[in-house]
Amino acid sequence: MPDIDRSRLAELLAAEQATYTQGHHRSRELFEQGSNLFGRVPMTWMNKWTGGFPLYLDHARGNRISDVDGHTYVDFALGDTGAMAGHSPRATVEAVGRRMGDLGGITTMLPTEDAQWVGAELTRRFGMPLWSFTLSATDANRWAVRLARLATGRPKILVFAYCYHGSVDETFAVPGPDGKAESRPGNVAPPVDLDLTTRVATWNDLESLERELAHGDVAAVLTEPALTNIGIVLPEPGFLEGVRELATRYGSLLMIDETHTFSTGWGGATRAWGLEPDIFVIGKSIGGGIPSGAYGITEELAARVTSHTDAGDADIIDVGGVGGTLAGNALTSAAMRATLGEVLTEAAFAHMTELATAYTEGVQATLDELDVPWSVVQLGARSEYRFARPAPRTGEESAAAHDDDLDAYMHLAMCNRGILMTPFHNMALMCPDTTRADVDRHTALFREVVGALYA
Repeated sequence: MPDIDRSRLAELLAAEQATYTQGHHRSRELFEQGSNLFGRVPMTWMNKWTGGFPLYLDHARGNRISDVDGHTYVDFALGDTGAMAGHSPRATVEAVGRRMGDLGGITTMLPTEDAQWVGAELTRRFGMPLWSFTLSATDANRWAVRLARLATGRPKILVFAYCYHGSVDETFAVPGPDGKAESRPGNVAPPVDLDLTTRVATWNDLESLERELAHGDVAAVLTEPALTNIGIVLPEPGFLEGVRELATRYGSLLMIDETHTFSTGWGGATRAWGLEPDIFVIGKSIGGGIPSGAYGITEELAARVTSHTDAGDADIIDVGGVGGTLAGNALTSAAMRATLGEVLTEAAFAHMTELATAYTEGVQATLDELDVPWSVVQLGARSEYRFARPAPRTGEESAAAHDDDLDAYMHLAMCNRGILMTPFHNMALMCPDTTRADVDRHTALFREVVGALYA
């Protein structure tokens, strides 16, 4: 297959950009009026949306989003997993409304009976017996990392290059020429050199993992079951089993973050693949869009932590740096109970995974027909194509496959045709409201947009 004609790509991208600009006057006006917002948006990453300005939301329901210019989209981004339950799922809305309006008390620093129900449900799904709640997976990772350092007496965290664990300082690392952790390009003002807090290995490379663990200073290996924010990079056979074995051998805890890989199934990859973490982290989706997160720990780890708190070496109740005033609040607890109990059910995941399979097959059909040198990978209800063939097997390989112009063209072209893809990458996620017609629509439009590159 010949390389893409870059001049043709530039022409197509310019045409899609013009269509986007002409069709979204109100969104552009609102963006230009955002003079009191840093970057003109509520959060600077919203500028990642291709087109020079983001779409502005008017309303959303299920897997449909409508913008202020009157366009309605099939939403495969779903808040980059935060809305995996769909936008404003009925059960969650009713539970939140009852908590806010009928019962009252959004946050009071008091527990509610919903919390134990959620903890028991998380145990049923993911196996960890003890849980603590947060408002995001980033917070869950931060606080659990502190517990890991306390329990082991070790200072460092080990991550894999191009991992995703939110905005945790220790995780923005890639291996330098000498193997030491270096700050990932673009990382904003790390407080210290990354090699002081972090060791970093290469995904699917157990030799690199063992080399870093052998230093004996790693409190926990923090990993996703599959890389997800640099394309989907699946574990090779035996890799995750090797990670568990090596962590145990070298006295490190295994900390699994399923914020994105929850798409694998109702119990995440941890249940589906029989993983055995010491710490488990999840966030984003479990509250149906209400900010939420949680981390679970084993009884053994809890005992190691409390041995320090009982001795007065640490404080996890007051000033120890673990917890937040709004964490575990009544509103979030109600949202998590409703979402886990009535929306993101086993039946819902079966439906979502079936559609993701059809989506993946539709993308692959176009790649095969046109002999396009890209790849597509599925992880349960989630699917993503990458501009490389074969599919990358490491974070470094996947990062090297990024193409700014191709990425912009695909996002704009699909948006102009009524399909929203995740702005950070070419990920599509199914929710309980996604239909086969939505998937078939994407398949046809994907063929049209990719085909234009090779006309």
